[in-house]
Amino acid sequence: MSGLEQQPPPLFKQGPAPLALLILYVCTSISLLVLDDRFRYLEPVRLFLTQATAPLKQIVQWPVIALTQVDEYAVTLDQVRHDNAALRQARLVDAEQAQRLEILEAENQYLRKLLETKRMLGARVQPATILYSARDPFNRRVILDRGADQGVIEGQPVVDDQGVVGQVTRVAPDYAEVTLLTDRNQSIPAQVVRNGLRTVVFGTGDGRLEMRYMSSNADVQVGDWVVTSGIDGVYPRGLRVGKVESLESDPNGIFSKFILTPAAGMGRYGEVLLLEPITLPTDRPASLDRPADQATGATMSKKKRKAQ
Repeated sequence: MSGLEQQPPPLFKQGPAPLALLILYVCTSISLLVLDDRFRYLEPVRLFLTQATAPLKQIVQWPVIALTQVDEYAVTLDQVRHDNAALRQARLVDAEQAQRLEILEAENQYLRKLLETKRMLGARVQPATILYSARDPFNRRVILDRGADQGVIEGQPVVDDQGVVGQVTRVAPDYAEVTLLTDRNQSIPAQVVRNGLRTVVFGTGDGRLEMRYMSSNADVQVGDWVVTSGIDGVYPRGLRVGKVESLESDPNGIFSKFILTPAAGMGRYGEVLLLEPITLPTDRPASLDRPADQATGATMSKKKRKAQ
């Protein structure tokens, strides 16, 4: 019994040969490809597999999509920052150009007014440029780019398009020093435009002007314009000096002091006009140099001759 129950030799247990299986698989694949190409038999299967694996594809592609979006966001953010910086720079440039245009326009208007002032005065005038302010905290002075070589002399009045600026107090060959009207050591004969009241205007040293020792009942009102009277032989008559701003009464009620705002634009621009000083007659009538009795006798003799 044991001999009949022996196992068959291993040769009979082997399956199909690998080469045969390979040939079978290749033929099957080719057949399926041909059938699918001509008759579309596998289209439903393909659609089913595509739909079944779509969620898996999305899960697999999500990290790639997320990384791509993050990269695009970073690139976009960097571009936006760059554009914003460029826009800010362009805005600054435009603002600077606009300010320059405004300054140039204001300077042009100022120069036109200065030219009109020159024509209105009719006298020989010389334009000059303010170089800088003198380094003296107690005096109000500026330095001009004109000096003795250009014909500037001490005592020349200096004006701008609005009124009196000051007077030349020192002259060098290539520059001149002008003491501003607001200097505390400056004064100028003036008169009120509204009623012709004559007065003297003094500088205060702090950018303002004063009319001192005025009668308490003087006919001066806030808002009155004060101009040069021309009796000093320096400033032509009618140049604006300042505008009455306020009144400071004396506690004793005897005198009043009026505060004026200078008409000239002290420190606004750098262009001024140097005026030729006016000349007053220096010859005195002969009758003023004679003694009083001689003058009286001469007058009486003339009357007697006329009577005869």
